[in-house]
Formats: sequence, C-alpha cells, structure tokens
Amino acid sequence: MMTILITGGAGFIGSNFIPYYLKSNQHVKIVNIDKLTYAANISNLAAVENNTRYTFVKGDICDRALVESLFVEYDFNGVIHFAAESHVDNSINKPTAFVNTNILGTFNLLDVAKNHWMEAPNLPKEQHKNSRFHHISTDEVYGTLGEQGLFTEKTPYAPNSPYSASKASSDFIVRSYFHTYGMHVVTTNCSNNYGPNQHDEKLIPTIIRKALSGENIPIYGDGKNIRDWLYVKDHCNGINLVFNKGVSGETYNIGGKNERNNLYIANRICEILDDIKPKNKSYKNQITFVTDRPGHDYRYAIDATKIEKELGWQAQENFETGIMKTINWYINKYSN
Repeated sequence: MMTILITGGAGFIGSNFIPYYLKSNQHVKIVNIDKLTYAANISNLAAVENNTRYTFVKGDICDRALVESLFVEYDFNGVIHFAAESHVDNSINKPTAFVNTNILGTFNLLDVAKNHWMEAPNLPKEQHKNSRFHHISTDEVYGTLGEQGLFTEKTPYAPNSPYSASKASSDFIVRSYFHTYGMHVVTTNCSNNYGPNQHDEKLIPTIIRKALSGENIPIYGDGKNIRDWLYVKDHCNGINLVFNKGVSGETYNIGGKNERNNLYIANRICEILDDIKPKNKSYKNQITFVTDRPGHDYRYAIDATKIEKELGWQAQENFETGIMKTINWYINKYSN
C-alpha cells in the first residue's frame, strides 16, 4: 500500500480532496500535514478522522526537520501539495507569510522529497521510480486577460500580486526540480474554486453570509471583474487524474468554463436566496460597492483542452448547478 503526503489538507480544497481520494483509491494511505492557520478547519475532515488509512500531523512545511522526519517515518510514495497562503487581500497587507509558506515551504518539500527519492540527478531509487510530487497552483500566475482570450499552459507568467508572485515562484522551483534532477513532478493551475468548506473571507461565502445576516454585501469597484468558476469536487477529480496519469514535467490547467463577473455572482446568489429563503425585500438591496483593491486583475479564464483531451477530464457541474449546492451547504452551516 502506497503512502502519500498531503499538505494543507485541512484547508478548502484539501479537505474536499482527502475524503474523495481515500474513497477513490483504496490502496492508498494519506498523511495530512497542516499548520492549522486561521484558514484551516480540522472539523472539515471529521468524516475521515477515524479512517485507518488517514493520519493527521499538525505542523509547518517551513519546518524542514519535521518534513524530513515524516519522510523517514512514512517513506512517502508521493506528495500532493495544497498548502499555501492564498487570500490576495492578505498578501497585499502582509506579504511575508506568502513568501515564507509558498516559496520556502514548497522548496523544503521538494528538496526533502528529492533527497529521499533520488540517488543522483535523473537516477531515482529503485523503490521510488514512480514517486511523484504534485504541485497545486493557480491561474493567477498568468496575470490578467482582456475581453478575449484564455490562459493555456503556454501563457507567459505575469503575476500582479504578492500572492500570485509567490505562487509563480513556487511553480518555477517545481519546474527546476524536473529539469535539473529528473524528479517526477506535475503542476496543475486551477481557476477560482467554490463549494463546501471554503473560508468565510472568500467572495461566494462572503456574499451568502452577509446576505443571510442582513449586512451589506461588499463588491469591489464596479463588480465587472471576471473569474472562471470551478466547483471544488470537479477540481478534486482533475487532481486525481493528473497525479495518477499525468505526464511528468507537464502542467495541466483545470478550469470550469464558467466565466462570471462578481456582480453577476452577487445578483444570482441573491435571486436564489429570494426564492428559497425569501424575506420582505430582495437580498439585492444589500449589495454595495466598495473601493477596489490595488492591482485587481480584470479577467481570468482557463482553456482546459489539454486535461480534457489527454486525461479525459470533464467538469460535472456548471455554475448554475454548482452554486445551488454551494448555497444550500452554507445555509446549513450558517444556520447551525
């Protein structure tokens, strides 16, 4: 039975991925290391905490000695690296944490894995010939798009925030370990995820939470900034495919083909709430416009042709089906 290390598994995407992966891969044990910052919630993993194939370790990926000890103890056959500081607003105000976790933390993991798995450059140890490092990244490394065009795996990097710059840096470090050392690495760059377990600070949970509490729903600028929205369960399926079947050294973009601007998102959520949880006036009356954040990218949109054609991935949810599931989940969360 193989054992893989998952980093940041108590965060939004990781906590959706771990139960999915344990169910889909019965021959795998998972060790989840998470620092449990404000953005993580260990209760998100209650469904698997007693699973004999699951182990939780509270720790920081920047703690090299800890990472090394885990590789010695568990002899990992793979790493799926979610752990990251990811909130753009926080990166503007406090970029140091983003540089430390996203760059130094990624380097620590890669370097320890390389030392554990490789005899020498391009010469893996016999028992680790198939050991793989999967780096989870973001479409924000590509910068911003105008009205037309899509991000592909060949789009030049042009990060515009401390967050996206730190993720771009980590992407390049991962790439270098493939080209220099011959490590089996893959990278996925995803569009904006949404769904269960997302932290309250993110756009969609904020809209739902503020609407239900009767507060103003804050929308940056004119609300016309566009994102490509990907339901988190579809992302988990894509990660599974790339980790198990992707070509080493390759990058795969995962996107939902669901471009929506922020104002549409707010209005649509309010319309759904008006229908399923009506009150004396529309939730839309709570929408307010606030000062735009610095360096706010205009549009992101991903071309997922490569993962679709090469690995057979397809999103199962469109935005309208995914947002209904998401709203119902948060109504239940905020009513408890």
